[in-house]
Amino acid sequence: MTNPVPPPPDRTDDELARLDIPTLLRYGLTAPPGPRRTALFGDGVAGAAVLLDRLGTQPRSVAFLADVVRAGGLAYAAGLAEPLPRPEATAVVRHWLAAGIDLAAGVAADDTAARWLHAVATLIEVRQRTRTART
Repeated sequence: MTNPVPPPPDRTDDELARLDIPTLLRYGLTAPPGPRRTALFGDGVAGAAVLLDRLGTQPRSVAFLADVVRAGGLAYAAGLAEPLPRPEATAVVRHWLAAGIDLAAGVAADDTAARWLHAVATLIEVRQRTRTART
């Protein structure tokens, strides 16, 4: 008989929104598979989705930004006048992009950041659809 994996700790949206996403990106984008990468793609995705969802960001905007990061890199995306349509969301995401740029880790970090942004977009969509289904 194998031991089941313990469930992750429950966190409220407010707790997730208070996570230091730039720090998770700094330590998770270039980390090998393990706890840092898991934190980035687990709680980091959830926290980022909560923040952007609260700002009314559409998932397709975040997915588009992910495609821009994949095609042009983090530095290119950070140089866009408006990486996201809403100014409040742009201000938030600029800190995230800057955290990735500071690593100067090249294409591998750009690809990981793009995958991470796609995961954020997916979770925003799930949150929005779930909210719509309840009403």
